Amino acid sequence: MTVLTRYLIRAQIGPFLFALIAMTALVFLNAVARQIDSLVGRGLPWTVIAEFLVLSLPHTVALSLPIAVLAAVLYCFSDMTSNNEITALSANGVSPARVLAPVLVLGAVATVVMLGFHDRVLPEANHRLKNLTFNIGRKSPTLELKEQVVNRIQTEITGTGRGAVFFLTADRIDPETNQLESVGILDANNPSRKRVTWAERGEMAFNAAETDLYLTLEDGVVNEMLADRLGGFRRIYFDREVIPLRNVGTMFEEQYGSSRSDREMGFGLLRESADEKKAELDSIQAENRETSLRAVRLALARGTPTDILVRDRELERGTRGLASRLGDPSSLLADDAFASTTILGTRQRAVTGRMLSQSQARYELEIHKKSALAVACIIFTLIGPPLAIRFPSGGIGMVVAMAGGIASIYWAGLIGGENLADGGAADPAITMWAANVIFLGVGLWLAITMGGTRIALRSSWFEELGSRLFPGSRSRPGISGQPAPPAHARPERFPTSKPEG
Repeated sequence: MTVLTRYLIRAQIGPFLFALIAMTALVFLNAVARQIDSLVGRGLPWTVIAEFLVLSLPHTVALSLPIAVLAAVLYCFSDMTSNNEITALSANGVSPARVLAPVLVLGAVATVVMLGFHDRVLPEANHRLKNLTFNIGRKSPTLELKEQVVNRIQTEITGTGRGAVFFLTADRIDPETNQLESVGILDANNPSRKRVTWAERGEMAFNAAETDLYLTLEDGVVNEMLADRLGGFRRIYFDREVIPLRNVGTMFEEQYGSSRSDREMGFGLLRESADEKKAELDSIQAENRETSLRAVRLALARGTPTDILVRDRELERGTRGLASRLGDPSSLLADDAFASTTILGTRQRAVTGRMLSQSQARYELEIHKKSALAVACIIFTLIGPPLAIRFPSGGIGMVVAMAGGIASIYWAGLIGGENLADGGAADPAITMWAANVIFLGVGLWLAITMGGTRIALRSSWFEELGSRLFPGSRSRPGISGQPAPPAHARPERFPTSKPEG
């Protein structure tokens, strides 16, 4: 590894880490802000909240890493150009390709890392995050109570970590007002005293922290069986009674589903699922062709002169009557159930085929999207150095503006292509790679013309950008490629000889 390569690597590590942390923090805070309502006020253990935050990070890293690569390259070469390091390298015969080579290698390494990240880390994190979000959403017991069913309610005894179980049944449950009718509650947590409570009506309500559930019962009776003496029994009538179910909201039960969506699959599982849908689609299409051919052969085999005469008369009556009869499959051949079954089966298989085709396209779309995002790292390393050398005096402002602008254009193309592919309007392979191909072409053109780039050191990058867009708008000599006046035309500051006496 040469000195120049080591220097370029060291110069990009700091900006890359800073940009990655900053971009990840912005995207991460935005993602957490959308889910904050589902986390706060539920009495979740801190381990669950920490797991939710950790599992939300991989998705944000997948979005911010390519932008961080672009920002690091822009800052590194902008700083080198403003310090005349690029000029010094050119003066010593170092070609632009020699400077770009280590950067492209770093971009290739970032691409390989992103491919592994999309294949291993991101799908598993998305799968666990989906299950965790589902489990968090199940924590409100009022959403799980069903009418005319024995509902099991798990509680927790404060400070002990032990749980208690109640069984509740109601003939009617109003989810909007939380009103209950014909309520029955069984409390068998104490072996020496079992209680069964019945009430005509009741109402459910949470406390402010949504951890304790209070059941307010009216016009009921409590039947209590006592085990301390033989045949012990007690019955208590009440007009109003409140039964608290403590820490109902703090009992968190983890359940993990095995089904995975396209965002929860790696490349291997995505390809396997796409091939499986493709095989099913081919099988349905082959079955449709075979059924259609069999129906045609049967129709030709049963054709008679009388049938031909009847068909000719139907055609002479006009297309309206024929179309009305063709609209009902059973009227095509009233005496032949095979024709009706064939048409209905073909229609059902056509609907199934469309669903399989959409599923296959969705898996293909995810494969191309993950691959395109990874390859964007090396494309951004090709675009960054020529842009930074052309506008060296912008500093942080130029880096933020260009990185944000390029990322916005790229993401707009990627999201637009994804929407087109989801709607079936275009091939996912075309829509997902279109932005990469365009930026690759721009990067190659910038890299080819980088050797003849004139460097501006005195003007701001806004002025330099304006001068390149409108060459006639700049008149200051010696700046942004404007040639300086020849030496014989420059006024001399100091006379070369003393004036005579």
